Amino acid sequence: MSARRFPKACVASPHHLATAVGRDVLATGGNAMDAAIATNLALGVVAPYLCGYGGDLFAIVAGRGAVVGYNGSGRAPAAATPEAVGEATGQDIMPTFGPLTVTVPGAVAGWFDLLARFGNRTFAELAGPSIRLADEGFALSEMAAASIARAKARFEGKTDWLAVYGDAQPGRALRQTGLASAIRLLAAEGPDAFYRGPIAGAIIAFLDSHGGLLAAEDLAAHHGDWVEPLVGAYRNVEVLELPPNTQGATVLEALGILEDGGPLPPDGAERQHLLIEATKLALSDRDADAMHVDVHELLSDGRVAERGRRFDPGRSGAPVAGRVSSGGTAYCCAADADGMLVSLIQSNWMGFGSGMTVPGWGINLHNRGAYFSLEAGHANVIAPGKRTLHTLIPGLAVRDGRPWLAFGSMGGDGQAQTHVQLLARLIDDGQDPQTAIDAPRWFVSPATWSVTGESRFDAGVLDGLRARGHELMVTGPFDPVMGHAHAIVVTGDGYLGGTDPRAEGAVLGF
Repeated sequence: MSARRFPKACVASPHHLATAVGRDVLATGGNAMDAAIATNLALGVVAPYLCGYGGDLFAIVAGRGAVVGYNGSGRAPAAATPEAVGEATGQDIMPTFGPLTVTVPGAVAGWFDLLARFGNRTFAELAGPSIRLADEGFALSEMAAASIARAKARFEGKTDWLAVYGDAQPGRALRQTGLASAIRLLAAEGPDAFYRGPIAGAIIAFLDSHGGLLAAEDLAAHHGDWVEPLVGAYRNVEVLELPPNTQGATVLEALGILEDGGPLPPDGAERQHLLIEATKLALSDRDADAMHVDVHELLSDGRVAERGRRFDPGRSGAPVAGRVSSGGTAYCCAADADGMLVSLIQSNWMGFGSGMTVPGWGINLHNRGAYFSLEAGHANVIAPGKRTLHTLIPGLAVRDGRPWLAFGSMGGDGQAQTHVQLLARLIDDGQDPQTAIDAPRWFVSPATWSVTGESRFDAGVLDGLRARGHELMVTGPFDPVMGHAHAIVVTGDGYLGGTDPRAEGAVLGF
């Protein structure tokens, strides 16, 4: 399928109902930031298994004469030490779910901060559709009901979560009246309601009752940060990613290795091998160095060239393995008639997050803290007020000095991998965004370096990867493990938009 063309404005997301909310904002005079935030608010209602009001967010924005990044990730509680977590759990690893995995949720502050700097409308003006979707409900699709069913198997005994989602069935309306109340309060009182007011009080009381470490002072002290994006040259394009604590440098390192190696061969087994090997080296460096090596040293020409010499163009390599991060995330992007581009990603991490759903407010608190380590000296060891390494990465690219592309995907470790695969198709091959997103993708595990490829790859590609020594598994034709990617390309007469067939999303505009 070819990309859709929009002369004036468009928005893309992994759920069609949320995209429709953003499109209506654009059609009634809102700008790209208004549309992106409205879309994200709706995603938190219609796709709570991907993102929500208890998670984090990141963004890159090109507009109003600037290209800036925003880090909306929260920090660990002041009481969070390896000793405190170990004593509470009796284990030497972080738990995956539960109250100890909850760090300060940064998304709510992020929405208000982004609107204050770039929006034309207020949160209250944008929140109406999400309140209605939460209060009145919407019919669950087969895909959504299956996601909730998978979470239900994890959250048996979580009565507050089950009270909202326990009876979910395909075609049945999902109503989230507590969440509707929370959104109404945010619209009336702003972010203070979440970080210092009634919602904050409910969050802390709930976590306290389950042995959590998060305190009222942790919520009250939260702030997001405006950051300068990292920039890496790839072919004739400047690719923008966010600095640590994200894995944005992973993408730029992989692209640097590919750039240093010269033009890519034609699409086939040789090309996919090179993409996989460059990505493996960058992922290995991410887990070993990303949180304590200067990012500019990590991306220096000398280091990138040295890394590129480490892999065999004809044989699968085995760099130092890292850890695996999966998760549920929602990426959306928007563009408007004034040329503003918004690339925004938001997540509760593993689906609904920690399994801790705040009574009365229906907010699913994320489990981002589960990615911390309890190992002394580890780059990502938990510490008071520390931000964990994040897999969330919104992407943006500049061509000829002008914003050219907003792109991104969900997928944990797969996010960096999807960025590399999409950019190879968009830049090296000149494909339109829908064609690039539709193409078959692979995923490589940082723990084992095994490769999973979609069955739509030509048999010669799959056989060629096996012949080069890759441990290869073949999955379905459109597997969500490859992420939900979306992209908007700026053209001379408007925009081209693409949305991922692996989700239930849409790209809409006019």
